[in-house]
Amino acid sequence: MATTLNVNGDAKTIDVDPDTPLLWVIRDTLGLTGTKFGCGIAECGACTVLVDGKAVRSCMMPLASAAGAAVTTIEGLSRPGDLHPVQQAWIAHQVPQCGYCQSGMIMAVATFIYDHPNPTDEEIDATITNICRCGTFARVRRAIHAIGRTE
Repeated sequence: MATTLNVNGDAKTIDVDPDTPLLWVIRDTLGLTGTKFGCGIAECGACTVLVDGKAVRSCMMPLASAAGAAVTTIEGLSRPGDLHPVQQAWIAHQVPQCGYCQSGMIMAVATFIYDHPNPTDEEIDATITNICRCGTFARVRRAIHAIGRTE
């Protein structure tokens, strides 16, 4: 059964099992490999994408649940030559170490910062639950605070 999604601003008709996790549609069917597989149980957040502007863990979301939705992956977060403010802050504050989790972390923060333009540490800790095995959480927090001051 064909399913239509708007992925990074482009309408895509995908003919895969509607129970296929959105993550695998993004990576394997569409070839957008910036979204990563981490745990497969929606705990780590490496697979975070935006669905209709909300951060979701795509490893557990069936394609059918995203039908007709606007999906934004890390590849579609910014326009060529114009980084998103979160991406700019990540660079300025040297957030990534190995970088594997960072696309999911950036996507989670991209939606968080609009609802929390000047977040407290407690709001960051309660909302940004993505796991970074390298432990760059202090740099993540500094980058988020910097975004709030510049937005």
